[in-house]
Amino acid sequence: MDASDTGAAMGEPLEILGRWLEEAQNAGAPAPATMTLATAAADGRPSARAVSLKQLDRDGLVFTTALWTRKAAELRVNPWVAAIFHWPSLGRQARIEGHVETVARALAEQLFAERPRSHRLQALVSRQGEEIEGLDELRARLTALRVELGDDPVPCPDDWGAIRIVPNRVEFWEEASDRLHERRLFAGVAGEWRQSQLAP
Repeated sequence: MDASDTGAAMGEPLEILGRWLEEAQNAGAPAPATMTLATAAADGRPSARAVSLKQLDRDGLVFTTALWTRKAAELRVNPWVAAIFHWPSLGRQARIEGHVETVARALAEQLFAERPRSHRLQALVSRQGEEIEGLDELRARLTALRVELGDDPVPCPDDWGAIRIVPNRVEFWEEASDRLHERRLFAGVAGEWRQSQLAP
């Protein structure tokens, strides 16, 4: 594969990623839309956690988060991220690098409403990542909130947001029995995707 080829020959990388996600789901891979997201603070110290991909479109990969979390704070000072999907049962992984941007509030509200009700309730009673003395108080809040809301909709918190990763590098890795694994890299150059093959 010529390193000067554009992505048009094999399809845009996000289209390939979409196919791989669909194939992982159809194959019964556990949590196929879960990706490990790596961020870094202003001083360069990294942190990583698993998040769920909520939407994939031509502009990038969207996930949601409470805006008080460590990852959100780090993204405000350093918008560059890396993410990886790993599907061991398929012998595949996809690596993404790029920057993030905040998505319109309307999409954040839509994606929040699509979460399981238990997840929405949890988001209202727990300040994710903050130090606590125990879970008893949170469970009491959760019980009270369930009674208060009854069957009413769970409101989206004001400090809940949707974040889009806009990639500039996407690598697809496929396992081979002879250890000469396939690695295809798509790199954004001057508004186009250029693809190359990497040594395993």
